Amino acid sequence: MKNISFSSPDIINEDIQAVIEVIKSGWLIHGKYSKTLEELFCEFTGANYAATVSNCTAGLHLSCLSAGFGKGDEVIIPAQTHTATAHAIEYTGAKPIFADVDTISGNICVDDLESKLTEKTKGIIPVHMAGYPCDMERIKKISINNNLILIEDCAHSIGTTFDNKHVGTFGQAGCFSFYPTKQITTGEGGIVITNEKIFIEKINKLKAFGIDAPPKQRSMPGLYDVKELGYNYRMTDFQAALGVGQMKRYSTNLQIRKKNAKLYCDLLKNEDKILLNNFHDDCSYFLYQIVLSHDVNRDQVLLYLKENGIGVSIHYANPVPLMSYYKNKYGYSKGNFINAEYYSNKNISLPVHAKLSNEDIKYICRVISAALRL
Repeated sequence: MKNISFSSPDIINEDIQAVIEVIKSGWLIHGKYSKTLEELFCEFTGANYAATVSNCTAGLHLSCLSAGFGKGDEVIIPAQTHTATAHAIEYTGAKPIFADVDTISGNICVDDLESKLTEKTKGIIPVHMAGYPCDMERIKKISINNNLILIEDCAHSIGTTFDNKHVGTFGQAGCFSFYPTKQITTGEGGIVITNEKIFIEKINKLKAFGIDAPPKQRSMPGLYDVKELGYNYRMTDFQAALGVGQMKRYSTNLQIRKKNAKLYCDLLKNEDKILLNNFHDDCSYFLYQIVLSHDVNRDQVLLYLKENGIGVSIHYANPVPLMSYYKNKYGYSKGNFINAEYYSNKNISLPVHAKLSNEDIKYICRVISAALRL
């Protein structure tokens, strides 16, 4: 029996040696690798500015703060996402407003987004689920026409484009994740990109306690001022060192992910008990997801895959507004988000990482076909 991991980070010996170099140097934060990672990310995405952060949630929180979200404001997000998207809004005192999603992609339904606009709406945070790009043409137009702040949750989306433009560059900011299962990992970690100098300056101050000058810009050690309430949301330089090599190799990693996804699409397209997105060259394929038809028992399929040595996951098993905190606070109940509820009950995330062979994917698809006929 095969043993196929759900994810497998692209970490090689040179990356480990870079981490050791930083640790031995004694300069563990505000170092050269953080700057290099930011520069590489700007080069890859086409953004003007980038700031490393301790994780994507921190990046979202800082972006919401920099956008000025606060009590009395509403920010529209998809019902199907990681809870971090909603939490980042809650931290500011603003209210997340949930819109339903597309049944197959899990991306925000733009028609439902429009229906949720009110005089209190101050922003939109679309999420590019599994790396599939949202309809950024329509979302951007809505944000401009309604004078709204647009922040993109790109946690899944390193390498995702829309109309040949990298996601995260359509509005004020884009926030990316370097969590262990992501396309690039620094353990925990993330990065914020923007084309606005004032926005990135705000991010950089807030991520380091609100201090007005980083160590290398101080006239003497320890001399600085704090002019606003900030946070400790910095990435260490040894984390950045782990990510730099992966970033340099990512174009190759991305092409292999796309090749793997295309093979999945070709092998599974005739399965009548699976709902599939067509292959999308603009997708970065953090995950390869299938959505089961209503008459298929997902638990049974998941168990069969596990018994046959295949690592799988669910993204995500509950719509955020139906999780206890949001359900109890805002009074949501089952039936409020029909598509998100179906998606959460029927999606399965399959391995798509760059270390898979064609034979691995063919094996996974054979096991899926067998599971659907149990």
